[in-house]
Amino acid sequence: MHNSKRLTIGLSSSGFYSGLNPVVTIISKIIIALLVLYTVSFPDKAVAILGEINSNLLSTFNSYYIYVVALFLGFCILVCFGRFGRIKLGTDNEKPEFSFFSWFSMMFSAGMGIGLMFYSIGEPLYHFQNNPALMQSGAEGANTAAVPSAMRYTLLHWGLHAWAVYATAGLAMAYFSYRKGLPLTIRSTLQPLFGNKLNGPMGHLVDIIAVVATTLGVATTMGAGVTQLVAGMEFITATGSLIDSNGTPTATALIVTLLVVMGLSIISALTGVARGVKWLSQINIILSIALLGFFILFGSTLYGLELFGSSLVDYGLNLIPLTFSVWNSDTEIGGWQTGWTILYWAWWIAFAPFVGLFLARISRGRTIREFVLGCVLVPTLACFVWMAFLGGTGLDLELSGAAKGAITSAVNENIASVLFVTIDLINSGFFGSVIKGASIILIITYLVTSADSGVLVLNTIMAGGNNNPQPMHRIIWGSILTLVVGSLLLAGGMAAIQKAMIIGALPFSMVMVLMCLSMAKSLLKPDTTPQPMPAPLT
Repeated sequence: MHNSKRLTIGLSSSGFYSGLNPVVTIISKIIIALLVLYTVSFPDKAVAILGEINSNLLSTFNSYYIYVVALFLGFCILVCFGRFGRIKLGTDNEKPEFSFFSWFSMMFSAGMGIGLMFYSIGEPLYHFQNNPALMQSGAEGANTAAVPSAMRYTLLHWGLHAWAVYATAGLAMAYFSYRKGLPLTIRSTLQPLFGNKLNGPMGHLVDIIAVVATTLGVATTMGAGVTQLVAGMEFITATGSLIDSNGTPTATALIVTLLVVMGLSIISALTGVARGVKWLSQINIILSIALLGFFILFGSTLYGLELFGSSLVDYGLNLIPLTFSVWNSDTEIGGWQTGWTILYWAWWIAFAPFVGLFLARISRGRTIREFVLGCVLVPTLACFVWMAFLGGTGLDLELSGAAKGAITSAVNENIASVLFVTIDLINSGFFGSVIKGASIILIITYLVTSADSGVLVLNTIMAGGNNNPQPMHRIIWGSILTLVVGSLLLAGGMAAIQKAMIIGALPFSMVMVLMCLSMAKSLLKPDTTPQPMPAPLT
């Protein structure tokens, strides 16, 4: 049993599921196994059913997704700048376990890494052609006048809202674990609302929802990363064996690449957070700085610098209307919002139990204000710099005519190859070849970091907050994650994974709303002395 003063989570003391909650673990496996079996056995039907459920949910809950993410951002602002910002996530004199560099490296790698590699050039160039501002004004896209609105919507999706989703889940878990002495798991965040009811089926349901949402969220990231990795290797080697006649990665290339990446991820997960994940995350940041440095030195430096400043101001001025704009999903502009903004909000929510719990695990000893600023403001600015210089270089090459439409064509035909097409267009000689190779390594390390962090977090949820479950279960859940990604990729590619993820994100978004209410209720009560917690991470 995992006990705390106010919460008891039943864990097996012996047998195969020793150290895990068997109810949460077994039911989660059954749900995921049914999804995998169905998509493999009836791929066309699976994609059709996922699409129908997805369409119904989005038409019903599109405004809900917009407002609930606005709620999470408002919650973070209130707790950060209010009187609660000085509260320590731990004992009052406790120091942070990780340095700021290690903390930021792990946070950024888990939260955004592979997504930025995939979308940093592709998304600005997509919105450059069409976006809500252009639709409303009736103006033509793909010109200088379209750049501000293209960057505005790109920054919307990768800015404060995204990180506020992660920070809301992470802050609630860190607060109730390190400040209130509860197990570091999802159900603990609802203790002030439901009390002892969380010891039974209600608590199990919360954790099962988190496990399924996390699995689908990580699967979405893995699917995007593996697709980009195959596209990058084909672009560099030009063998023609990794893509089909339509220019998309072959099933064989995707599955082989997935197996290699997941094998590395399982090995990393076996070493734990303080070793494998930490080291890989630091490698990610170093390689990311090198890639960013390449674009600053050889790309459109002055244009990127100007774009960063102007886009940051434009984003700030439009933050409130961007936050609350909702359009009918049956209209063209509503279809755009569903395909981009709503998809992103669901993606970040599906990722929230994973990234949130991971952020909580590495943030003990920091204040609430440090946590929110470190997990929301700092990575938001880092994402904006990334988008301005990488996306800005792509925009400048198209506007100047140097790209001759090559980047735009890649965006429309195979967005996974856009990064490599852009690097190839930059006149950098030897450095371009080196950075293309470094980009391949960076995609691999980002993928491995996302997957091994996901495996560790899944086990933590099922182990009632214990951060060091048996190695066998890390291997099992790494294998399960591989099956989920592989089956959905074969069934319907990234579209199938994204649809499944949006469906899985909806119930967890409701759990997150309850997290906000629960934490508000606890914060408004007089604080008590924190209870002692287990030893640091392994």
